[in-house]
Amino acid sequence: MAANSFMVPLGTPAPAFDLTAINGGSVSLEDLKGSPASLVVFLSNHCPYVRHIESGLAALAKDYGSRLSIVAISSNDSVNYPDDDPTHLAEQVARAGFGFPYLLDDTQEVAKAYRAACTPDFFLYDAQFQLVYRGEFDGSRPGNAVPVTGSSLRAAIDALLDGTPLPEEQSPSLGCGIKWKPGNEPT
Repeated sequence: MAANSFMVPLGTPAPAFDLTAINGGSVSLEDLKGSPASLVVFLSNHCPYVRHIESGLAALAKDYGSRLSIVAISSNDSVNYPDDDPTHLAEQVARAGFGFPYLLDDTQEVAKAYRAACTPDFFLYDAQFQLVYRGEFDGSRPGNAVPVTGSSLRAAIDALLDGTPLPEEQSPSLGCGIKWKPGNEPT
């Protein structure tokens, strides 16, 4: 079932995290310190909305290089949704060409802290980890024939990096609802 992002208030500080990466080791919010822009994106492997934009997200990461720190987080219940287990997420990284860490939120506490609602769900932060953009990648959706460009997110990143006002109009992301473990749904 499709879900929209919650549109967390702009200016909200990024919640801290320290999560295991699918390829080993761990990554924390502190590891992103020093970047002029940081993107935290909640993804999954099985969701058609994510699959629709995943190559575009990989291209965006390459285009911005070191000017943008990116981490992807999978918070889905991988027991009931095995396509989102670490092995399948690694296959997604290879398929899509992700060049950024993909982290596991097994407890789902990080998704709750960020108020993530769907995959994909994008949270862009400034150098002080204050939320400046939350919303869609672009207007493309599976089956709507709109090209995947990342235009909405790219406009926000460009404005942040250029020091110009960010778009006031921000459209929520649309995707598959996060697959909460039984009894773990946010209240």
